[in-house]
Amino acid sequence: MTDAETAKKSDNSALYALAAGAFLIWAIVMTALFAHQSHTSGDKVETTTAGLNMMTTKTALVAPNVCDGAKLAFPNIECMIAALDDGSDVTEGVVQVGAQAAGNVTKGYNGELETDVVPITKPYYQAGLCPVNVHWHLGTEHYSAGEYDCESHGDEHRELMEEMAMCGPTEIKDRRKLSGKARQGYQCNLYDEADEKYTKSYDWKYCDASMEVGQTYEIHWPHSTVGACGTPNQYQTPFYDGVFCTLPLESFMTLSPQNIADNVGVQAQVFVIVNDESYYYPDLIKGMIVEPELKMGSDIAMYTGSTTGTSRDNTICSQYTPITWQVDRKCHPISASSFDKMCADMMEQRDDMSEDLYAHGSRELVADNLAANNHANLRV
Repeated sequence: MTDAETAKKSDNSALYALAAGAFLIWAIVMTALFAHQSHTSGDKVETTTAGLNMMTTKTALVAPNVCDGAKLAFPNIECMIAALDDGSDVTEGVVQVGAQAAGNVTKGYNGELETDVVPITKPYYQAGLCPVNVHWHLGTEHYSAGEYDCESHGDEHRELMEEMAMCGPTEIKDRRKLSGKARQGYQCNLYDEADEKYTKSYDWKYCDASMEVGQTYEIHWPHSTVGACGTPNQYQTPFYDGVFCTLPLESFMTLSPQNIADNVGVQAQVFVIVNDESYYYPDLIKGMIVEPELKMGSDIAMYTGSTTGTSRDNTICSQYTPITWQVDRKCHPISASSFDKMCADMMEQRDDMSEDLYAHGSRELVADNLAANNHANLRV
């Protein structure tokens, strides 16, 4: 072997050694990188979960809540003025309030209280209203025959008998009634104790733990043209702050009943909670679900009424009237996670909405003589 060949072989050996060293370094780096990525991937799940938890415990950018305290206070009053015992031919009292809610929304129903006010008969966004709150009631405050008409404390509208099983989990209803937490309204006819989605428990993360799978809830979305629409202050608790946010009392006092009904409205939609992700909907905070193909938000009763809740009944009435109501006549299954996502969204609002993270009690069904005779229908 010549000196040249020896030198060439030596050079080749050096190159091989260099290549081998480079490969070894590459292998070490890739192994370390892969291990780091695997570790990071695991951390990413934890970080995402932690991020979600952080998001649902913080609010929008810190700034003044311009709607705080905007509620205009009008106390409840007696619904009727008693008839005078003066020998006259008056045998009944006289209604002294405007039309009340919530009432019968069965197709074809109309109230008996005469009014010249008409409800908004197009989607609220087309009339310049935005949602200013979301809350819900235990059972339903409205009544729709064949959809939500079961009553846990005695049904005045029909004999249930064998059909009672469709009205919801009896043990839950009894526990609610005995605990006195909230008055329960009507129940949907969808419940099936043999179907796991109506009975399997759900681990509530953001809504109050009193929420129940298999239970019926009526969601209300109050809307207003004078809310803080499109701003971080749009959603408010109590909802009155959102409804009256930019409307001072002196301006309110100049409004006619029709002006009020044209500028304040409530959407109402009824759901049965199921533990089934195929019924998931991510944006319940935004308003009524309108999916005509699924018959959601497509058969709507429209009328003017009042605010609701258990501080009112057919003896004591609300003075917050007349406001437009648009109510979905149908009952729909919705996943528990949909409600939980709505509660998470509520917790992220600038205003503290914690007082609306649980079901409120349901007002008793409004009597015919307190219900407006202006019911209209909308089919999408």
